Amino acid sequence: MLGVLLVGAVATGGACRSGGQASVPRATPAPAGAPQIVQPGAPGQASRVVTADVSARSAALPHTEADTRFMQGMIGHHAQALEMTELAYANSASDDIKMLAKRIEVSQLDEIQMMKDWLRARGEALPDEHAHHAGDHALMPGMLTAAEMQALREAKGVAFDRLFLQSMIKHHQGALVMVRELFASPGAGQDAEIFAFASDVDADQAMEMERMAAMLAALKEPAE
Repeated sequence: MLGVLLVGAVATGGACRSGGQASVPRATPAPAGAPQIVQPGAPGQASRVVTADVSARSAALPHTEADTRFMQGMIGHHAQALEMTELAYANSASDDIKMLAKRIEVSQLDEIQMMKDWLRARGEALPDEHAHHAGDHALMPGMLTAAEMQALREAKGVAFDRLFLQSMIKHHQGALVMVRELFASPGAGQDAEIFAFASDVDADQAMEMERMAAMLAALKEPAE
């Protein structure tokens, strides 16, 4: 009888393993009261909460000077885009343009916070978001000069809409140049967060450029 029981136990154990029901290790939840950090997700994805030890391991991952320059430069690049979207609410005559500006504003505010968190976690300096106001010589690719920004401030109605779309397409093109330069740098773009972010910038801004080009083509010439 004992032999039958042993055989049955072995058979049952084998069935559980073959059926994929064997116990597997589960992630241990963070202890109550453990420090937590909110890590923004990529555009269109939810943020997630990570514990301090996970954040520390992420910070220990190797990153290059090119990674740091990309994040620092993109913060200033996004900051100018936000200045451009702010003008749309007062100067545009189009609800579609204002809606586009709001989408850009929301996504780029989130991305600026993510980039700041990335830099802080790795002990890198945060840039001056408005350094581009000091002169045109230090502008990232695609950014508007002081004269171009002034022209955008002074434009109204359909004239503003046309100039805004043209300027934002140029601005997005510059961001794609920055992404290409990042991935062309030896060893850069290997960090999981920066790879995901840069890839999203490349895909999302390329799609936005297509949408803006269609909006630009649909604009009517102002009546004389």
